[in-house]
Amino acid sequence: MFHLFAALAEFERNVTRERTLAGLRSARARGRKGGRPKKLPRKEDIDMLRALVKEGITPIKDIALRFGVSRATVYRLAPTANPDKPT
Repeated sequence: MFHLFAALAEFERNVTRERTLAGLRSARARGRKGGRPKKLPRKEDIDMLRALVKEGITPIKDIALRFGVSRATVYRLAPTANPDKPT
C-alpha cells in the first residue's frame, strides 16, 4: 500500500513540475523575467558607488545610505572596499 501511494505522489510531483516548467517557458516567451529586481539597475550608479569606495573618503555606511542599499551590497559591488578579501 505504501508503494502505491509513493508512486502516485511521485507521478503527481512530475506532473506539477512539468506544468511549472511549461509556465516558466511561456512567460519567458512573452518577455517576462523572474526573480527579484536589482536594487541598482543602472551601470552609472554602480560606477559611482565604486568610485566613491575607491576614493576612500566617504565611509561605506554613508555610501550605502546614499544609494539605499546595505553595506554588504556595497562590499559585493566594490570588492576593493573589503581589505580582508583578496582582489
